[in-house]
Amino acid sequence: MAPPQRRHATFSRGTGGISRRSLLAGAAALGALGAAGCSRVAAEGQVEGGDLLDRLRDSGSVKIGIASEIPFGYINDEGEPDGQAPAIAKVIFRELGIDEITPVPVEFSALIPGLKARQFDVVSAGMFINPDRCAQVLFADPDYLMLDSFIVPSGNPHGLGTEEGVNPYQQIAEQGLRLATGQAYAEIAYAEDAGVTGLLILPDQVAGLEAVQQGRADAFAGTNVTVKTAVEGNDRVEAIEAFQPTLAGEPAYGAGGFAFRLSEQNFRDAFNAELHKLKDSGELLEIVAPYGFTETEMTDLTAEELC
Repeated sequence: MAPPQRRHATFSRGTGGISRRSLLAGAAALGALGAAGCSRVAAEGQVEGGDLLDRLRDSGSVKIGIASEIPFGYINDEGEPDGQAPAIAKVIFRELGIDEITPVPVEFSALIPGLKARQFDVVSAGMFINPDRCAQVLFADPDYLMLDSFIVPSGNPHGLGTEEGVNPYQQIAEQGLRLATGQAYAEIAYAEDAGVTGLLILPDQVAGLEAVQQGRADAFAGTNVTVKTAVEGNDRVEAIEAFQPTLAGEPAYGAGGFAFRLSEQNFRDAFNAELHKLKDSGELLEIVAPYGFTETEMTDLTAEELC
């Protein structure tokens, strides 16, 4: 996970809507369950085989950590886990002999700490795979590869993303615009690398959309699918054309997947085996297509390459 961005302004907002209420209620009700039935913890930074998968098969239930980020993972209006990652989880865990999935909703920035604290068994939130996070958790191979986009006011008054060969993050920096993004999002590093200052760090894309609508931010940065989903049906904002972000002059590949504790390599490996069956058969695309994912977002990259 990216280090805390303490020098940035932070916006705190009250909860609202079913997903946000469920996020807080779920964290309070389920967070205490993490300490139950645990095997010993691996030494910091040490990878071990682990027996969690066997214990989950015996119980028939797995706890998944999700963040309130449509379309990757969220609680729907019926109070059920929904989104791209939970949809994959339901299929794979069933194949692994685990039929029941219990969601544990937390803020995105709390996913890795919550996993390490055993509040849940796996992160199912479409989390980007990068070296900083790889030092803390074991990733399955990515189940998608994503470009970036911005939420901007309708009409895109600053012309972001319209200059050929110019990274939109650079445009933000050059024009001195106010950019917002989410807590612990990879987009923080992309913006800083481009020289953007005064980032507004918000809880999620819902808060980002509101900030743009209210004029507190000129744009909100997120993944292409997240941004497109957020602006649907809203004539006050729009999404700019998807683009490839860069970091230190190189393409920054936004590929995400499931995260496991370092002490549970056996669990990760079994999950990976089922994931590759879905990729090879084409079923993975069928599972995630309802959430806006297309063939373009499918990838053969591996966690090892990204770490």
